[in-house]
Amino acid sequence: MKVLVTGHHGYIGSVVVPTLAAAGHEVVGLDAYLYRGCDLFPGPEPRAEFTVDVRDVEPSQLEDFDAVVHLAALSNDPLGALDRDLTLDVNLRGTVRLARAAREAGVRRFLFASSCAMYGAAVDELVDESAPLRPLTAYAESKVRAEEALVDLADDDFAPVILRNATAYGISPRLRLDLVLNNLVGWASATGRVRILSDGTPWRPVVHVEDIARALLPTLSAPPELVSGEAFNVGADDENYQVRDLAEIVAETVPGSVIEYAGSGDPDPRSYRVDFRKLRRAFPELRPEWTARAGAAELHDAYRDAGLGADAFDGDRYIRLKRLQLLLARGELRPDLRRAA
Repeated sequence: MKVLVTGHHGYIGSVVVPTLAAAGHEVVGLDAYLYRGCDLFPGPEPRAEFTVDVRDVEPSQLEDFDAVVHLAALSNDPLGALDRDLTLDVNLRGTVRLARAAREAGVRRFLFASSCAMYGAAVDELVDESAPLRPLTAYAESKVRAEEALVDLADDDFAPVILRNATAYGISPRLRLDLVLNNLVGWASATGRVRILSDGTPWRPVVHVEDIARALLPTLSAPPELVSGEAFNVGADDENYQVRDLAEIVAETVPGSVIEYAGSGDPDPRSYRVDFRKLRRAFPELRPEWTARAGAAELHDAYRDAGLGADAFDGDRYIRLKRLQLLLARGELRPDLRRAA
């Protein structure tokens, strides 16, 4: 298939591109390159790419594509706190504009990277795709509303598929340190302290970035009647952890590290345990290959090899919010986060 990957230069996109290419797909990238120069190490690039904001894509740019994998977004809760309307503009209105352009251009499959964050506060039992959605942040709200809009666009010729990813972790050429396991391992590797900023009780499902990429493969080629308008949680049932459990794994993985409660100690209202059986039923051959423990070891080795220090948490290279704030302060971005002329 000829596949357009939006956000191909990001944390997940940098892993998705080679995964799709290795499966034989022709991959083209589309990215605004807000995080250019923020690499941990050089990553693979698609053979062709568009440098454009996802909010400005035209149908003519999407002609001849079989599918769109839509990853581009303001990608976490702190970015949503920067400006709620900007998050809705990019993640909701940008997604809807892109999907409409894709449908007009004759694209038949549209894979949308959504998030389990939309379950909000749901710790009494495992929640599946039919559970009530309780978004607690602008980021989660943007995903909920984008999902609703995409389902409304589905027809016999256009199949949107919603992939609600658990919290990502793992090594990518474009590292992020604002993800829970990446962050915990980073602090432990750099300082010997596993820093917990809540009371440690919130539940999070986690999934390796490579397993996110692999989940795209069967959903790209599945019959439309199996996937069109459907949401799938992406992860594994036994990879639901409380943050303090992840911290214990990290402390056991990074020699000499100790757990430190460094925040206010208040509970985080965002807490959810997720049921991933629907994805397994639809695609029984698809099994996550990573666990949080193996991922923590991978991260520690990579951080050590890269010489990552504590200054990485104060700088803008690996923390998305700090990077955008720097570009805004320099005048390289307009207030709407488009590139300044």
